[in-house]
Order: sequence, then C-alpha cells, then structure tokens
Amino acid sequence: MRINKAEIRTLIPHSGVMCLLDVVTQWDDRSITCVSNTHRDPANPLRRDGRLSAVHAFEYGAQAAAVHGGLRARSVGEIAPPGYLAALRDARLHVARLDDIQAALQVHALCLFGDGVNCVYECRVSAHDRLVAEGRVTIVEARGVE
Repeated sequence: MRINKAEIRTLIPHSGVMCLLDVVTQWDDRSITCVSNTHRDPANPLRRDGRLSAVHAFEYGAQAAAVHGGLRARSVGEIAPPGYLAALRDARLHVARLDDIQAALQVHALCLFGDGVNCVYECRVSAHDRLVAEGRVTIVEARGVE
C-alpha cells in the first residue's frame, strides 16, 4: 500500500521541492503515516541560512493531512478541493532544528473531525522513537483564496 512521491504530488498542490513527503506507508479513513528525508536536503525550500527550524515540522504534518484528504476523496471517486492551513493549536516542539536529525521523519496525522477539506488533524512528527513536534492543524477550503 506504499504510495510514492510521484503519486503524492497528484494529491496535493505542492510541487517540486515543496512536496516534502517521500512516501505514504499507511493510511485508512482516519489517519495517515508518511516518511520524509527532505529535512536533510540542502535544497529544502524552507531552510534559512542553511538551517531548517523545527517549526517547519508543522508543514510536514499539514502536508500529510492534505495527502490524507486527497486519498479519502479519491477513494470515493472525487478530487479534494484545495485547502490551506488556517490554524495551529497546542503546538509543541521537542527539538530546535530538523536539518540535524539523521533519521527519517515519521509524519502521522489523525483526523479528529471534519467534513471534506474543512477538518482538524492531530499531527505528530518523530524520528525513530524521538518525538520532534506535535500539535493540531485546522485545514479549510481555499474558496476565493489565491
């Protein structure tokens, strides 16, 4: 059931190096788990002065939520409309940077509630058994937003 990066790019609007997730390793109607190694890539577009702040872990979580929404829509023969990150709540960082983590990032998103693209996900990013970041993201449909 692995879903590769090329297929991930068909499910979300992020293209090129801005698509941060490498593979989906598991998903069901409520949750998704993805893996990424892009945090170590010097070409990561979120880097500043050669470093990748841990705050960007929430972008990884939001992208996992977007992929999950795309997969859920596709499973019923639909295409998910674009959404955007509207809120971040209960955000907790357990490291300062991502670029110095040698292990792959495990990105898990659990849909707490929502209908279609308007939803709230609990996101958790870890490396091996070390928790990197956790929080809740609210995704809303991008109607009229450009």
